[in-house]
Amino acid sequence: MRFWFVIALIVLTSLAVVTSAQEKPNFDGLHLSLGNLSRLSHAQTRSISAENFTGEKGKGGMAIEGTGKNAARDLGQGWKVSPSIHIEPKQVFTLAEIQGPGAIQHIWMTPTGDWRFSILRIYWDGETEPSVQAPVGDFFASAWQQKFSPLSSLAVCVNPGSAFNCYWEMPFRKSCKITMENINTQRMTLYYQVDYTLTQVPEDVGYFHARFNRVNPLPSKTDYVILDGVKGWGHYVGTYLAWGVNNTGWWGEGEIKFFIDGDDKFPTVCGTGTEDYFCGSYNFENRETKQYQEFTTPYSGLSQVIRPDGVYNSQQRFGLYRWHIVDPIRFEKDLRVTIQALGWRSDGRYLPLRDDIASVAYWYQAEPHTPFPKLPEKDDLEIR
Repeated sequence: MRFWFVIALIVLTSLAVVTSAQEKPNFDGLHLSLGNLSRLSHAQTRSISAENFTGEKGKGGMAIEGTGKNAARDLGQGWKVSPSIHIEPKQVFTLAEIQGPGAIQHIWMTPTGDWRFSILRIYWDGETEPSVQAPVGDFFASAWQQKFSPLSSLAVCVNPGSAFNCYWEMPFRKSCKITMENINTQRMTLYYQVDYTLTQVPEDVGYFHARFNRVNPLPSKTDYVILDGVKGWGHYVGTYLAWGVNNTGWWGEGEIKFFIDGDDKFPTVCGTGTEDYFCGSYNFENRETKQYQEFTTPYSGLSQVIRPDGVYNSQQRFGLYRWHIVDPIRFEKDLRVTIQALGWRSDGRYLPLRDDIASVAYWYQAEPHTPFPKLPEKDDLEIR
C-alpha cells in the first residue's frame, strides 16, 4: 500500500509540473493537482446530491421528504432524510442542472439494478444532443456486473461495495445537465453526488465527451470501431473495453489504430497488440499461476477477469482501461479509432475472432460535436 501511495505522489507531482507550466497567470482554481493545491483562488465549491438537488449554497440537508424519512422519523429534518432517489422504469431523472461557467470535478454514485439498463447522459451549454452517453457500468469501466473488481486509477476508481467514482475534469461555460435513464422494467435506487466548482473557464479548454458502442458478435475479418465520426479540434484521452471471448485460446493479438486528420487506409498511430496497448505484455499472464493477472494502475489496467465456472459462466470476459492522461492523441479535424480481434489458428496463423466487444471512448473537443448514433436496443445492450 505504501508503494502505491508513493507512486501516486510521483504521478500527481509530475502532472502538476506539466499543468503549472501551462497555466495562465490569472489562476482560477480550475486545474488543481498536488503541486499547486496550496494556491488559493476565488472559485466556489458546490455539490449536488439527493440532500441538495440544486447545489445551492446553504441548502443541503433541508429535506423533510425522501427515502430516509422513515429511518429519521425520531430525529426529523437534517438527519439524512433524503440520501437517495428512486428512478422508475422508463423514467429519465435529471441528476443535476448547473448554470456556469464552471467544471464538474468529481462524480460518485452507486446504482442498483442492471447497470447496462441505466443510461448516463451529460449535456453542455444547452445542447440537445448529449456529449456523454453510456450505460453507467461501462462509463465507470465496470461492465461485468456479476463480479466486483476494484479499480484504482487517476481518472476512475471503483471501490467496495459498488462505488463508482469519476475524476475526469468536465468544464462548461454556460450550463451542465446530467441525467440517468432507467430502461429496465424494475425501479432502481441511486445514491449520488456531483462535486463541482463555479469559476472562469479559459478559452482553450475543451469539452469532455464519452461514447458507448457494442458489437456482438463482431463479423469475421472486421475491425471493431471504438470511435468514429468525430469532427473538430480536440484530443483523445481514454479507452475502456468490455471484451467477451467467444473462442478458446488467446484473443488479444489485434492492433489498435488511430486515424487522425484525414488518414485513409493506414493510421498515424498503430499499436502492436491488445495487451500492449493496455500497457501489459505476453497475454497478461502470471507465469507462476498460469492465469490471467488482474492489475490496476494510474493509467491502465486489466481490472476485471471473469473466469468460466463450469456451469453458467461459460465464457471468459475481460475489462480493460487505458487513460491517455500524459499522452493524449491530438487531432485538428477528425478522429477514428479501431481495434482488431485476433487469436491464433494452426500453423502459427492469425485467427480473426467473432467476439462480444463493448467500449467507451473518452475525449475532449471544441463544440459543436457530431451527434452520437442511437444506443442499441435494450436486448442488444444486455449481457448474457
